[in-house]
Amino acid sequence: MSDVIGIGTDITECLRIAKMIERHAELFINRVYTPREIQYCRTRKQTTEHFAGRWSAKEAVLKALGTGWRRGISWRDVEILNEPGGRPVVHVHGGARSVVEQLGITSLQVSISHCRTHATAVVVAMGPSKD
Repeated sequence: MSDVIGIGTDITECLRIAKMIERHAELFINRVYTPREIQYCRTRKQTTEHFAGRWSAKEAVLKALGTGWRRGISWRDVEILNEPGGRPVVHVHGGARSVVEQLGITSLQVSISHCRTHATAVVVAMGPSKD
């Protein structure tokens, strides 16, 4: 059994992410996304929607951790990848990993959805049962 330690959700306008990519190009992309995330998103038909989905998932992770963008956490410390069947999974590095360990989180479950206009994500942070 596991206990819920935190829940986070986020919604992002795809147009907002498209404008950031248009204005700042590789500087924005490389600051926010890991090489594996970039590779995944660029192979998708709706590239912007996938970048927006990952943006929302990263925001939702930090809300589930209760930290926001502080405690030494950077955008690339939270990585959203996909298993071979397509299921998204969260990988944490650096400052995000430290917070996860401090809180006793054993898993971060993520769900991402998107359409032409918006992307949304929900994250549940789980830890060992206290019972």
